[in-house]
Amino acid sequence: MTAKALTRSLLVSTALLLAAHAAAAAETIKIGVLNDQSGVFADNGGTGSVAAAKLAVEDFGGELLGQKIEVVTADHQNKPDIAASTARRWIDNEGVDMIADGAASSAGFAILEVARQKNKIFVISGPGSSDFTGKACSPVSFHFNYDTYALSKMTSEAVTKAGGNSWYFISADYAFGHALQRDATKFIEAAGGKVLGASAHPLGTTDMASFLLQAQGSKAKVVGLATSGADVQTAIKQAGEFGIVESGQQLAGLLVFITDVNALGLKVAQGLQVTTSFYWDLNDDTRAWAKRYFAATGGKPPSMVQAGVYSGVHHYLAAVKAAGTKDPTVVAKKMHEMKVNDMYNKDVAVRPDGRVLHTMYLVQVKKPDESKYKYDYYKVLKTSPGAEAFRPMSEGNCPLVQN
Repeated sequence: MTAKALTRSLLVSTALLLAAHAAAAAETIKIGVLNDQSGVFADNGGTGSVAAAKLAVEDFGGELLGQKIEVVTADHQNKPDIAASTARRWIDNEGVDMIADGAASSAGFAILEVARQKNKIFVISGPGSSDFTGKACSPVSFHFNYDTYALSKMTSEAVTKAGGNSWYFISADYAFGHALQRDATKFIEAAGGKVLGASAHPLGTTDMASFLLQAQGSKAKVVGLATSGADVQTAIKQAGEFGIVESGQQLAGLLVFITDVNALGLKVAQGLQVTTSFYWDLNDDTRAWAKRYFAATGGKPPSMVQAGVYSGVHHYLAAVKAAGTKDPTVVAKKMHEMKVNDMYNKDVAVRPDGRVLHTMYLVQVKKPDESKYKYDYYKVLKTSPGAEAFRPMSEGNCPLVQN
């Protein structure tokens, strides 16, 4: 075969392969779970989010509109460049129709930009920055979980009003941590408190000593942890070693997952006040779903990130079914029109800025002797409807919304 003929043959083979991929993609509804599966957020999202997405697919019998539903997954390692390149490859070459989770806010913003450019739906669960429904809002993105505004409002208001009126922050040095400290400061000051100082720690640090010593030196009544995942576990453990609480200061974890409590143990975590959108033991419906989740994950407790992925994928598939198509523009419109209904959301609205108005809960971690069975970790202190917990749309500066 001549070089020219060989080149022609390769081109034909490539074209046929691409056509085959396109045909397969057209016959499949493909959901991509893109998150951290090996780093600081692997426990509260990771493969548990993949399992949660698959439970949503099970609810629809594994197919919809005569098309098989497939879940694919990748680890972006909390690196925005990997997150963006994976999202782009999935959409351009592998026929992925929507992306779920996101993990770190910095990676989430990178995914969002690709989704916006490619007109593909992004269901946000792990990323917490309130900017996802603010200045970065888009017609194709939906925030299915907590955000820094709701976390800050419920936890920092409650702690400040209870007498914790001076704060020192130990914050994650990236988009989420900065947004959480910013939003919490607003509510602390509105409640009559003040922030005495702050330290920013790098992602994945194993030594919080210098930050904790600065917090002790500040004499603030409250040490606010504006961080999450393995980092918040490190901070809480080392705060115990430094005698933070014993010396009279209070720890406030602005984002603590049930997976963190499980890793720390009740003896260490007891008394912490935590804001969450989900608790597996809320009611019969959440318990029934958790039983399925336990079976799928070897008995791990589901975090609100994982429940949020389930909810977002479930709502997406319900919208595809109602719309009779997987066309992203049509489905996104339907997702806005439909109320969210699943095992823990009952007739919950989706705002034009993409905010899903989950009910939020302020809970307190039980003492060891208060826990009666496995993962019996929380007692609910306050329930807040989503319209009260989340930032008013008029204050978000979302360019899609006429204020």
